[in-house]
Amino acid sequence: MFESEPTPYPKGRLVNPLVATVSILDDDHAGIFTFKDKSLHVSESVGIMEVKVVRNSGARGTVILPYRTIEGTAKGGGVDYEDACGELEFQNDETVKTIQVKIVDDEEYEKQESFFIIIEQPRWIKHDISDDAENTAPTAEGEEAKRIAEMGKPILGEHCKLEVIIEESYEFKSTVDKLIKKTNLALVIGTHSWREQFLEAITVSPGEHDEDDEAHEERLPSCFDYVMHFLTVFWKVLFAFVPPTEYWKGWACFCVCIIVIGLLTALIGDLASHFGCTVGLKDSVTAVVFVALGTSLPDTFASKVAAMQDQYADACIGNVTGSNAVNVFLGIGLAWSVAAIYWATQEKEFVVETGSLAFSVTLFTIFAFVNIGVLLYRRTPRIGGELGGPRGAKIFTSLLFIGLWLLYILFSSLEAYCHIKGF
Repeated sequence: MFESEPTPYPKGRLVNPLVATVSILDDDHAGIFTFKDKSLHVSESVGIMEVKVVRNSGARGTVILPYRTIEGTAKGGGVDYEDACGELEFQNDETVKTIQVKIVDDEEYEKQESFFIIIEQPRWIKHDISDDAENTAPTAEGEEAKRIAEMGKPILGEHCKLEVIIEESYEFKSTVDKLIKKTNLALVIGTHSWREQFLEAITVSPGEHDEDDEAHEERLPSCFDYVMHFLTVFWKVLFAFVPPTEYWKGWACFCVCIIVIGLLTALIGDLASHFGCTVGLKDSVTAVVFVALGTSLPDTFASKVAAMQDQYADACIGNVTGSNAVNVFLGIGLAWSVAAIYWATQEKEFVVETGSLAFSVTLFTIFAFVNIGVLLYRRTPRIGGELGGPRGAKIFTSLLFIGLWLLYILFSSLEAYCHIKGF
């Protein structure tokens, strides 16, 4: 500081603090080994999880640090994660090492399970002062050197046991949440009782709304929601009789659903047959136009939801092909097998006339190869994928597929009424 004096030149003087303290850090310690935190949250889709072990307060010599995993609510052995055990070798002046553990992605909704990683007592591959201390004669200086060496041994820090909390994948949870919100399918997660199912069946729920409305108050059902509820309440109550997913680990729900769907399919087939008879259509035309359209519309809507929510087109296209495969192989095969067994017990032959089946199957196969060719072309860099892409490509593909369906109906109908010759 400077003080003003009457003289023309200022004087200098000392002020506190007048003494500086210099701290000399001891680098003879082998270090304190610890995790950074006592817990760690990871997504189940992370794949290989990496956990850092840090070495503080010294980094002298080579230290071996054993580690292993311990089960908690999460199970090892490849169920929720792969067991890991081994040793980390810290070289001289090395302060960070990484433990790798593989997390298994089982796509479980609202998952929160945990396991533990522990580091055990470190082993010091001694050098320098520690070696000198052990070889020193039992004198006062030797005892002091040995005491200093013991103080420099590696030890465990505050966080020697890390809790790893496995949470559901953010992408998977987001997809399920959007699917539930957009399709209003509460049973995607599952129900616990028939009471819950019947309450959902008779309750009017609000329809779709934008995601931005989440921050606002819960929306009330509109007039359109009430109209749709009263039009569909019969089917809601009917399917509320299906056992909840909690029973028999979901097998009761699955088996009853298959039976109910089979009965409804038979009912729709009879209604379509009566409708075709009333308007004067042949059964083959009724089956191609009305029955196939009615049974395929649910698959169409399911594929639309999958296309909008899934990152890839596999679920959308696989849903359509898988559903039709079940219809053909299981639906026709099971029905014909039951009929053949019945007539065999009556000592009679079961014969099904081909009719226009050969023509329809051949036409369908040709159009199917055209569709596959279009999907393969859409994989080129010009479009980039089976679904989506530039607006022009989307419109052209949609019109082409709809046109092929209309042509299939047209040619099948013309062949059924003998306007064109089949085979």
